[in-house]
Amino acid sequence: MSAEPPIPFHPHITEQVSFDRRELGVILSLYGRMVACGEWRDYGISALREFAVFSVFRRTAETPLYRIEKRPKLRNRQGMYSVVGMDGQVLRRGHDLAMVLRVLERKLIHPID
Repeated sequence: MSAEPPIPFHPHITEQVSFDRRELGVILSLYGRMVACGEWRDYGISALREFAVFSVFRRTAETPLYRIEKRPKLRNRQGMYSVVGMDGQVLRRGHDLAMVLRVLERKLIHPID
């Protein structure tokens, strides 16, 4: 029997960046609470070559309210996680996803009259 030759490695084919199970668990936990409060209604996930994005929408047919981004190339600098607002402003950046998402959790806290 002759064995087929191994498939050659193609350096031009790069893998996509994506959120792992733990990261998605943290994000979806916040998402569920915000949906329950009526703040958010839809989301979208994009896995690109340089970064991954979890976009949050108030309505399906509009621009995202927030983008939660994972950029592994920034791991050794400001941190690979960031929350970006609708206007493109970075609201928070860091190495710990849960800490970065706290900027969005403040919206869950409402004063009691």
